[in-house]
Amino acid sequence: MQRPLSATGSRLLACAAPRKAAQRALGSRGYAAGASGKIPAAPMVYVAGEEMTRYTMDLILKRWIEPHVDTSAWEFFDLRAKNRDDTEDRVLRDVIAAGARLKAIFKEPTITPTADQVKRLGLKKAWGSPNGAMRRGWNGITISRDTIHIDGVDLGYKRPVFFERHAVGGEYSAGYDIVGKGTLKMTFTPEGASEPVVIDERRIVDDVNAVVAYHNPLDNVETLAEIFFRRCLDAGVVPYVVTKKTVFKWQEPFWATMKSVYDAKFKQKFVDAGIVPASSPDLVHLLSDAATMKLVVWTDGGFGMAAHNYDGDVLTDELAQVHMSPGFITSNLVGVDENGVLIKEFEASHGTVTDMDEARLRGEETSLNPLGMVEGLVGAMNHAADVHGGAEEVKPFTASVRAAIHKLFREGRGTRDLCGAGGLTTEQFVEAVAEEIGGGGK
Repeated sequence: MQRPLSATGSRLLACAAPRKAAQRALGSRGYAAGASGKIPAAPMVYVAGEEMTRYTMDLILKRWIEPHVDTSAWEFFDLRAKNRDDTEDRVLRDVIAAGARLKAIFKEPTITPTADQVKRLGLKKAWGSPNGAMRRGWNGITISRDTIHIDGVDLGYKRPVFFERHAVGGEYSAGYDIVGKGTLKMTFTPEGASEPVVIDERRIVDDVNAVVAYHNPLDNVETLAEIFFRRCLDAGVVPYVVTKKTVFKWQEPFWATMKSVYDAKFKQKFVDAGIVPASSPDLVHLLSDAATMKLVVWTDGGFGMAAHNYDGDVLTDELAQVHMSPGFITSNLVGVDENGVLIKEFEASHGTVTDMDEARLRGEETSLNPLGMVEGLVGAMNHAADVHGGAEEVKPFTASVRAAIHKLFREGRGTRDLCGAGGLTTEQFVEAVAEEIGGGGK
């Protein structure tokens, strides 16, 4: 069956083409198969990246997905830096358009090229972060980064920890310049008005200064609050809001909006569910520096935090370190279309693992833990089924994949980050999971 290409002509993943292999009867495994003998996957976008993570996901698609799942409704895009360069970034624009249409996206880790990588890869320029473009293109609200847990395996936090990172605003799109002595004035001209408003004016007396301007959109904070509090309520974890509003006064509206939504819609529900005590039901604010300490000492878990974009970036890196590594943290972007339908993009919270890929290319053994990427893949498959239908067929299969990975880790047959030197190689682990779920022909 022919797969849809990006309008740029970016090549499809070779591993994603349907293979003619003997198909196993799946009914006995608890998930249904369509007339083709495979589970019909709902439409979604699959974004391929590069280096070690792409190599591993190629194996996973071949051995775990293709034998069981008809992915003909998926749209595949190649977001390697070289393909972005060859297509003048049209491939990224195609990804954003497809994601807005299908609402469910899985993305492998990709490279945002440095100056050295521009030279090494023969690129015309250092292309910008695809993640930033996706957040803008899908009206990003929040990036949910949560701990992944395996029953019987001690990772870091004993119970789930949720994190809601505002997906827009702050330093990431800042304008700046390096200036000398003089007067700095920041003005804002309201739309439809003729008179500018002076935001700040100051005398600069040092010889060398970095002057930075950025803004923080607030229109979607109410929606972020509802997403965050609902997730915490459903999981039975205590919510906290993190800012540095005592010093950064501009952060006060973020806290005020979060508190307003909590008080009006969620406070009594948290009390009724026994998550917060009736004697002290109010939403608790944490200063960002206090939150860094709480993440280290609250290892029992059972809490959630919501923060601005930059604070969320830094704090979730700390969260990952406490919980073993970024491989045990999810990273899910939640946006919204013009009709209010949620767009969700799922990925691992780690990068392309360049050093391990270089070792692989030298012929050395590798042992990459794919759990974070697989959590992203099954999350995208489940969301696609929720949006487009087919959840009763897709979700039992995705649950079986997750259960197989967890089983191997509990049995000491996982990758070496958890199981030590005796752990399985990348390829051995992929094969072991394939055997657990019934991997079909090789």
